[in-house]
Amino acid sequence: MVRHIVAWNYAEGFSAQENNKNAMNMKRELEALKDLIQGIASIQLFINPLTSSDSELLLDSIFDNEEALKAYIIHPEHVRVGTNYVKPFVSNRKCIDFNID
Repeated sequence: MVRHIVAWNYAEGFSAQENNKNAMNMKRELEALKDLIQGIASIQLFINPLTSSDSELLLDSIFDNEEALKAYIIHPEHVRVGTNYVKPFVSNRKCIDFNID
């Protein structure tokens, strides 16, 4: 199993209300990928961090193996979600991938 964690901040230029709407859209679209892309064991977007956090959004996902993660990255549905629901609304992307037992 491989864990894929991505953290972002909101992009500048959006109101708190717009950020909330964009985050809800991101959550819906990213979490729906589990049913569309083979090899995703779990996927969840956290959108309500505590004030002590350094990031405002966190994607926590688990894949069956590294090959499944690689296939997810280039899968047309993932690319569509990233292009339309994620990249325009976030900044400061940080990612870590690692094997888990």
